[in-house]
Amino acid sequence: MKSKKPTNRSPKQPSSRSPKPSGRPLKPSQGSAQQPNNPLKQLAKNKAEQSADGERIQKVLARGGIGSRREIERWIDEGRLKLNGKTVGLGDRLKNGDHLQINDRVVHWEKFVEQPTRVLLYHKPVGEVVTRRDPEGRPVVFTQLPKLAISRWIAVGRLDINTSGLLLVTNNGELANRLMHPSTQVEREYAVRILGEVSAATLAKLKQGVELEDGKAKFDEIIFFGGEGANKWYNVIVAEGRNRLVRRLWESQDVTVSRLMRVRYGPVVLPERLKTHSFYELTDKELELLFEFAGMAGEKPTITAKPVK
Repeated sequence: MKSKKPTNRSPKQPSSRSPKPSGRPLKPSQGSAQQPNNPLKQLAKNKAEQSADGERIQKVLARGGIGSRREIERWIDEGRLKLNGKTVGLGDRLKNGDHLQINDRVVHWEKFVEQPTRVLLYHKPVGEVVTRRDPEGRPVVFTQLPKLAISRWIAVGRLDINTSGLLLVTNNGELANRLMHPSTQVEREYAVRILGEVSAATLAKLKQGVELEDGKAKFDEIIFFGGEGANKWYNVIVAEGRNRLVRRLWESQDVTVSRLMRVRYGPVVLPERLKTHSFYELTDKELELLFEFAGMAGEKPTITAKPVK
C-alpha cells in the first residue's frame, strides 16, 4: 500500500517517550496478515479433544465475550444462570448437548469453544459506529471485517462516531476483557487537533486532573507536535476508557477539538500506512507479545499468513 507523504498537519505516531512494553511497541510490519485454518474443522477438533468432564461455565462464557470470569461468577452467585433447567453452581461444567440460560434467555455456548485467537487492527474512519446494528442505519465497523464461521468479533473498547484511528477486535473474549478492564489501566494514546493556542497553565491543569461530571480525570502525558495557523497538534495519553474522555477533558478548559484519532492501545500502534476501512491481523509472534502484555498464557501457532485487506 502506498501512503501520502506526511505533512505537519497530520497526526504523528507515538513518540519515543511513550512506554514500550517488552522493550518496544508491538508495531506490526506491513504487507502480511493471517487467516486461520478451516474454523469448522478446528471446532470439530476442539470438541473431540474436550474432556468428558466438560469445561467450566465461566471460562467458556468469558471466551465468548459475554463478560469477565469474575462477572460471570458473580452472576452464578446471584442465581442468574441455569444449566439444563437447574440453577448453576460455581463448579458446574458445560458438556456437549447441555442447555444453558442466562436470565432465562438461551445462550448458544457451543460457538464459544476454544479456537485460535485472532486479533485485528482496524483503521476506523470518522462516520462509522462501533456496534453490530445501528437503528439509524449508519455504517458499522463490523461489516468491514472478515466473517467468522464460529464465534464473533469483540471490540476492545470503543471509538465514538467522530473519532478515527486504531480499533482492536478479537475473537477471544477473555483477552478483550483483560485489555479493557479498568484495573489494568492500559494506556490509550490519541493524536488531537485543536483550534487555537493553549496556555502552559491549562496544560498543567489537564495533567494534574480536572473534575468532570463522572469524576476526576487527567492526561498522563501531553506532547506538542506543532501545526500550521490556528490548528495545533498534540498527542495525549490516558489510562482509562470512559466515554468521550479525551474530548471532555479538552472541552472542560474551553478548548475546541477539531479532529481526534487513536494511534495506540497498550503496546499496539496503528501502522502508519494502514488506510481507513482496512485492517491488519497480528502474526503469531505479535500475538505472543500481546498475551504477555495481558498476563495470559500464549497459544500454539495454528494459522498461516495471507495478504492484508
